[in-house]
Amino acid sequence: MIAAGMRNLSRHCRRTGHYTVQQNQSAQHGDRSGPSTINSATKATSTDPPTVLAHPRSQPSCSPKPGSSPRHSPNSRSRPRPPCQRCNSQDSLDELEMDDYWKEVENITRSGGEAGRGEGGGEGEIQEEEQQKIPEEGEQEEAWLTEAGLARLFDDSLAADQDQEEDNAVFLSTLTRSQVAAVERRVTSLQQTLLRRRNRQHVPDVRDIFRHPEKDEEPSKPKEGNENGQQDVTSAAEAETELNVEVAFSEQALTYRDNQQRLKVTTSPNSPDDKLPNFKLLRDKTGQTRIGDLSPLDMKKVRRLVLVESTALFDTAGIDLKAHKAVKVKTKESGLFGVPLATLLDQDQRRAAGTKVPFILQRLISHIEEEGLDTEGLLRIPGAAIRVKSLCQELESLFHDGAFQWEQLKQHDAASLLKLLIRELPHPLLTVKYLNAFIAVNKLPTKKQQLQALNLLVLLLPEANRDTLKALVEFFQRVIDHQGKNKMTLNNVSVVMAPNIFMFKGFRSKVTEQQEFSMATSTANIVRLLIRYQNLLWTIPKFIMTQVRHQNMESHRKQNKERAVRKLLKKITTDKPSDKAVPEESSQGFIRVQAPQFSKVSMAVQLTGELQAADVLTRFLSQDSSVAVKPEELCLYEIGGNIKERCLDGETYMKDLFQLNPTAEWVIRAAQR
Repeated sequence: MIAAGMRNLSRHCRRTGHYTVQQNQSAQHGDRSGPSTINSATKATSTDPPTVLAHPRSQPSCSPKPGSSPRHSPNSRSRPRPPCQRCNSQDSLDELEMDDYWKEVENITRSGGEAGRGEGGGEGEIQEEEQQKIPEEGEQEEAWLTEAGLARLFDDSLAADQDQEEDNAVFLSTLTRSQVAAVERRVTSLQQTLLRRRNRQHVPDVRDIFRHPEKDEEPSKPKEGNENGQQDVTSAAEAETELNVEVAFSEQALTYRDNQQRLKVTTSPNSPDDKLPNFKLLRDKTGQTRIGDLSPLDMKKVRRLVLVESTALFDTAGIDLKAHKAVKVKTKESGLFGVPLATLLDQDQRRAAGTKVPFILQRLISHIEEEGLDTEGLLRIPGAAIRVKSLCQELESLFHDGAFQWEQLKQHDAASLLKLLIRELPHPLLTVKYLNAFIAVNKLPTKKQQLQALNLLVLLLPEANRDTLKALVEFFQRVIDHQGKNKMTLNNVSVVMAPNIFMFKGFRSKVTEQQEFSMATSTANIVRLLIRYQNLLWTIPKFIMTQVRHQNMESHRKQNKERAVRKLLKKITTDKPSDKAVPEESSQGFIRVQAPQFSKVSMAVQLTGELQAADVLTRFLSQDSSVAVKPEELCLYEIGGNIKERCLDGETYMKDLFQLNPTAEWVIRAAQR
């Protein structure tokens, strides 16, 4: 059976030039039935084999692993690399580059057999796999709604919280039509399940939650933040390189799908010519918002919106994402390799508060760079397995004491240790929860939608995983910048790193050989997109920011209304205006910039059409020579009004932002990223 599958896969490869993830084409262009659930921390999936990659055999390790299964045994038969012809596109993942992928898998296997049985290690290193349970009907929808903070929509038994009810009402009122459809779909599906499960006990009717617009009434939400509204999405003149972040990605995808259906155009999510466009964001004069620029309260709102939006985006393509539960594994409570990412950071934060990326990963990267990035085959050529094993054990015992002899560490050995560190994480860097969603990105019909989905998934990652991934892709780009000497192009780095990022320890998947082969190019392509577009992926789209601002405005209105009622009941003097009054200076074309941390505590700045946030900082520094903070560490913050707190991009046009948030305060202080 496997041989027959390989022959079919080989024929498919010769026909298309590369491997693809299979997708139901009828779902691709059909209606959006069947929920796709990007979730699911708590439940396992169906009986179908999970599509998550696992090591085909044993993995390299610094510690013994008694009780390894035959599937992970070093004596397991090596899987043959499938034949595949070179594609004509210079940007596509061709035969030669995919050959590097399978060589990397073989290197992982060999090092696993030799390095994985060494001495040393500590307690709790044995990885134990938990038998996955088949989810009960409706579990995925229930978990998704709970994660979105909408549990009250299906469970009346939850304690009534007036503030939470109002927060949910505000949240739902700001959703776009495709986001509403994503929520409705899951509420409806769960209602049907609960009606059967609870003998038709009362649950909220989806028609009571949302009011559909009239047929000839144009939905207004998708147009927010975009003067031309939907016309910008459908315009045939729109350049392929433009990335519109003012209209919800799912709305754009819905328009694309409807146009394809109307024109009866069939597209393949993975065409042989998979060149990467030079995407550029549409100019936003109110400034780009990067991850880390917002307050935790606003980031919580961002995450809820992104969860709904990402699900809606996959829904438009008919992609049903299977949720996975993180298996329970016994892990080391200290050390470096085979230690959970959260534990690594906890250890390091006790030594240096505010650490965002593990010290060991930072030190390995800096060592490789200190030795020079011109080394040919960097990341591709493995270090000697026995030597890497010995170095691994030395790092475990000497790293935190500062006694490790870094001068003895060779380039290729350091790169092997870096890959080992990533691979040995008990759960994948992209998380068990979202790993399938990352892989499913390849099923989306255009590179633009794939990039948009990755942007949303990066925002959904836990902070520790997101920061560590960012440090890695930044390092990979620096390696690629030296490709003239080290011969490591974007594609070379991507195919070598894909097995290390997507194959992880502690999750023994039921992936077949054919599935593993078919996913090779898919995972390499995801790594390629993460590296190539990293400057776009770690940003918060403007339409999400617009929804956050609307939520804050609605909350303020409700609070001000309640405050006014309380004052009236207490017969206090005349009510103050419901909204914060605009300062007199602002009404005359000036803003007052505060700097409480410095000797010059404030200054008036005239608003002009060309004034940017960077100009305000420059003017402040020119007037206060006592500032000891480096200029690049200073930030102008937008505080209050329709945002909690936001560190401004230097290219933000202040007059445009003031018009968007006229009651905000403007404060200069050290950036808190």
